[in-house]
Amino acid sequence: MLSKTLVLFAVVSQAFAQFTLRSWDDAYALANATVAQLTLDEKIGIVTGTGQLNSNHFAPDAPSCRSLHRGHHGCISTRYSLFCFEDGPAGFRLSKNVTGFPTGINAASTFSRRLMRARGKAMAEEFRGKGVHVFLGPAMDIMRNPKAGRGWERQAVRVRFGPDPYLNGEGAFETITGIQSVGVQACAKHFLANNQEHWRYGLSANMDDRTMHEIYFYPFLRSIEAEVTSVMCAYNRFNDTSSCHNAGLIGPDGLLQKNGFKGYVVSDWGATHDSAADNANAGLDMEQPGDYIVIGGGTFAGLLGIGGLKANVNSGTVTQERLNQMVSRILAAWYRLGQDSGYPPVNFDSQKPDGSGPRNLRVNVHTAEHIALVREIGSASAVLLKNNRTTTDGSPTGTTVRGLPLAQSRIKTMAIVGQDAKMPNQDCGDLNECNDGTMSVGWGSGSNSLEFIVPPIDAITSFVGSSATITSSLTNDLDDGAEAAQGKDVCLVFANAMSGELGFYNIVVGNEGDRNDLALWFKGGSLIERVAGVCSNTIAVVHSVGPVSFSWSNHPNITGIIYAGAPGEQTGPSLVDVLYGAYNPSGRLPFSIADNENDYGTTILYNSAGFPMFINYTEKLLLDYRYMDVHNINPRFEFGFGLSYTTFGYSGLSITNSGSSKIVSFKVTNTGSIPGTEIPQLYLGYPSGAGEPPKVLRGFDEVSLAVGASSTVQITLRQRDFSIWDTPSQSYIRPSGTFNVYVGASIKDVRLTGSF
Repeated sequence: MLSKTLVLFAVVSQAFAQFTLRSWDDAYALANATVAQLTLDEKIGIVTGTGQLNSNHFAPDAPSCRSLHRGHHGCISTRYSLFCFEDGPAGFRLSKNVTGFPTGINAASTFSRRLMRARGKAMAEEFRGKGVHVFLGPAMDIMRNPKAGRGWERQAVRVRFGPDPYLNGEGAFETITGIQSVGVQACAKHFLANNQEHWRYGLSANMDDRTMHEIYFYPFLRSIEAEVTSVMCAYNRFNDTSSCHNAGLIGPDGLLQKNGFKGYVVSDWGATHDSAADNANAGLDMEQPGDYIVIGGGTFAGLLGIGGLKANVNSGTVTQERLNQMVSRILAAWYRLGQDSGYPPVNFDSQKPDGSGPRNLRVNVHTAEHIALVREIGSASAVLLKNNRTTTDGSPTGTTVRGLPLAQSRIKTMAIVGQDAKMPNQDCGDLNECNDGTMSVGWGSGSNSLEFIVPPIDAITSFVGSSATITSSLTNDLDDGAEAAQGKDVCLVFANAMSGELGFYNIVVGNEGDRNDLALWFKGGSLIERVAGVCSNTIAVVHSVGPVSFSWSNHPNITGIIYAGAPGEQTGPSLVDVLYGAYNPSGRLPFSIADNENDYGTTILYNSAGFPMFINYTEKLLLDYRYMDVHNINPRFEFGFGLSYTTFGYSGLSITNSGSSKIVSFKVTNTGSIPGTEIPQLYLGYPSGAGEPPKVLRGFDEVSLAVGASSTVQITLRQRDFSIWDTPSQSYIRPSGTFNVYVGASIKDVRLTGSF
């Protein structure tokens, strides 16, 4: 017993140990020396690995690999190395004693680089503690349509930051920096234009070169600048060529390497649609470990009459030089992050996520620090959309009578209404495929652990204690909800809208990955209206993966609305902090909320006359607020919007030169009555004729201020930030003319303007 305890302690300690970061040159020198010592079988083993559908073990014994045969889980083992891959991007999957982190869309809602990086670091600490070398994330798939299932599974949960490429890029950069700061490899995905679930296995995303560079590739460019070690190619085709067989994307003269990418390309699980030789020669370095083994030349390859990679190398269809390059790129990432020395061993068994069996060593990486961070991000990402507050004396410093923050001393009766407030079902399979409790994450391979979730009903009940009588209706029954709310001092109504991963054509409450519409599920809007009809102080709390209909928001009895997104396991405590004012809300919308789907200018193609099919990105640069601005559409709640319990003033805009960059400076002052955090945003207007939308996000900051305090904010615009992609020259160029600078609290709430 003592020996096992010491081993577990050592494993956890190693998780947070320092590591030696090597230069890429040094890493490749070590990788090339290793490749020279490998047999052909060992090289093939490295580019195929071990996972759910195969058992390619080229090491004498690889028990750690044998515990990972499940979905996006696999490993590579040779006499020189062992490294393992694991989901998911919102926390470790299929294991006990791990944290359910907030989703990527919630990290986006914080508009906080500090929290984005801290989240990446904390998640990677848990992956390292479990012995996993490659964190399969983040994803920066642009939210092209608000209903897209990839709006959570491949985007929100996997660190999709909404429809704006700049916000996506900053989120990707900070998350990758955080992940790799503890010696865990990040895997940027899904390359490229992987934007909906329907037809994801073969659709062709078709777009022009400028759109590709300025929108869909831009977050990957920022990932390269963060020195990401690996990139995952997507299921879909890009301009009619499979993403994992697209030399223009992943080849030696392709988009990644031309922009300085030095790591390896791995396929998504099941995304290799071509032969081993075709994929390898196009630039694919590794098939997802244990995949359909087309590269490996196993059973499926034999049935298809396709020679595996080993046969291709022996025949000369794939050169020995190319195989060596594939292996070297994979091992260089391993050496770069010092994973060759002192790395914790694999200590979990994804085949037994209940924690049973000898391979589950039950290492606990669910720390107090991670819990606190999850709670902070949950609060910081909560967007206050409406607050019709009245106080006892009519002043901001008075005690709240209606609206937020709630005053515990005045509330004697309370109703908590809606299924979304209660404990979720924790027995919904490996992919979390149900929605019958509070929504902290969506479903699919990007879901996370619900082991330690604290639902709103529990957190609120604990906080309120005996200070008020709580009546609850934890179903979505309209009559029951209204009856519970009748005559209460305050009524909290919870509603949600979920989406997820197509997977094996999984359907959850009639939704096949992508949402069917923008409505709240289970008639959530009607439930909120029914409660508001009998309760004059109704607070609506919405959990969702993206925009939903808020057609009910102007009801006079709805005094407050909190958009809480998908906030992870501390969903209840983080909400209590906002409701009662322990945390002054500072979250901002990373997308626009409009009344109609047509207001977004894009659609999901649900039905097709044939397969595979084409989706033409005819909207080009005009996504979300960009489209709405061009077409004079005023959304109900605009991009970047979010209220606070205090107020802020802006002053003193100046624009100066610093080499090829511009420095935009201004002052933000807390003009209200309580401390708070403002999120100033900078939008740029290009010269006429540049072909850009009226305003595009080019900067933001997080400014915490005491009452009456001021802070000078500086936002640097690099030359690329005020350039456009020029297809003929294949470069970013600065268009001639005057640029307008807009600084404010949202895309619509502009406080300061300037030009250069």
